[in-house]
Amino acid sequence: MVMFHVMLSRSGPAWEPGLALEQQAGWLAHAAFMDALVEAGFVILGGPLGDETRVVLAVASASEQTVRDTLARDPWHQTHLRIETIEPWTLRLKAR
Repeated sequence: MVMFHVMLSRSGPAWEPGLALEQQAGWLAHAAFMDALVEAGFVILGGPLGDETRVVLAVASASEQTVRDTLARDPWHQTHLRIETIEPWTLRLKAR
């Protein structure tokens, strides 16, 4: 498996800037989808950056296309979250 660094932006047309994450439309479906990706070992870690408009994921995948195909099944794909970049990531340091 290759590790990828994925940058998402909360810039989809359905994103409501004044609402908390958990108050966004479709939150429960999105959260369940992401939890399943973590349980499957696809998402290794992830979360929003300090500006709360960008999200970073570290994912283990065979290819960039698999990352795109997998994230395209997210209920928030293109409605709340858009993929900005997907980059191969060589991890040289590991803790824990």
